[in-house]
Amino acid sequence: MEGLFGKLRNLDAYPKINEDFYSRTLSGGIITIVSSIVMFLLFISELRLYLHAVTETKLIVDTSRGETLRINFDVTFPALSCSMLSLDAMDISGEEHLDVRHDIIKKRLDSHGNIIESRQDGIGSPKIEKPLQRHGGRLEHNETYCGSCYGAEVSDEDCCNSCEEVREAYRKKGWGLSDPEIIDQCKREGFLQRIKDEDGEGCNIYGFLEVKKVAGNFHFAPGKSFQQSNMHVHDLLPFQKESFNISHKINRLSFGEYFPGAINPLDGVQWVQHAPYGMYQYFIKVVPTVYTDIRGRTIRSNQFSVTEHFRSDDIGRLQSLPGVFFFYDLSPIKVTFMEGHVSFLHFLTNVCAIVGGVFTVSGILDSFIYHGQRAIKKKIEIGKFS
Repeated sequence: MEGLFGKLRNLDAYPKINEDFYSRTLSGGIITIVSSIVMFLLFISELRLYLHAVTETKLIVDTSRGETLRINFDVTFPALSCSMLSLDAMDISGEEHLDVRHDIIKKRLDSHGNIIESRQDGIGSPKIEKPLQRHGGRLEHNETYCGSCYGAEVSDEDCCNSCEEVREAYRKKGWGLSDPEIIDQCKREGFLQRIKDEDGEGCNIYGFLEVKKVAGNFHFAPGKSFQQSNMHVHDLLPFQKESFNISHKINRLSFGEYFPGAINPLDGVQWVQHAPYGMYQYFIKVVPTVYTDIRGRTIRSNQFSVTEHFRSDDIGRLQSLPGVFFFYDLSPIKVTFMEGHVSFLHFLTNVCAIVGGVFTVSGILDSFIYHGQRAIKKKIEIGKFS
């Protein structure tokens, strides 16, 4: 047994030195204190990294199919009234959402930006007293109202009981409504009067769209949209205006659900129109993103980058539709963020590296100072130090 202990004693890589041979110095004490503080601070830093989640980022090819894209928006138009403003969305597959009204709220704003009225678009029509029937007579007691569509009926049974229904029938036919005053429904509902009353007002429109996950665009523009000769046009005649001010502020614009660290570059962006005519365009590249938190909860969302351009027309030549257009395209690369903890073995390895590294460097520094002091002292004693 004694022989075994003797062999183990010979394997000792840390031979001990008798305390009688130790030489303690002031510089050594200072270096010990400083190195201890450095080791402690580095240990605390490493401990914080270990206790907090770290995010790993990867880029992969997006192979998802058949998904939808949710577009959240909140845009303010300080010089365009809510009765004029409409929202359309379309994509390269040919799907169109014209004059979108569901899941959208409009707020009328005065010239100072204060809210006058908040309503869901398309809800609330004035009560009609004795409206004009399709056959020409006025609505009598116990009769069912069926208003004329003024030539836009698809079948003999079609009825247009409000100004909005007449405009919608005209839109489906690809016709413009040149004079709302000749439409009984619009005249009784005060369509033109409402436009005049809201003149000088602004509009805040917010909500969301659910569209196919393909390239497309959505835009805010005055007038009801329709297709004419395979072209997308807006009916601006009822508003009897020569120019439209499309100055706007984007309070919020995002594609999908919020996730930690998400940055939407258009939030808070404001633009003021100076030219009388024009179209403001945003070109957006949407990057699919998957975020997985430390608890394993997955958020499927999107990030995006953007460039912008204002297309102006000469005075008197309104060639482009006045409005704010958002053209978006999807990236084929998906970004994944995954939260996780550093492993304990990795933490232990880093702590050992900190202790050993600081201890070694401080030992080298102490040795250099100690031997330097001894050399200088010896030269002083023999009188060769100058």
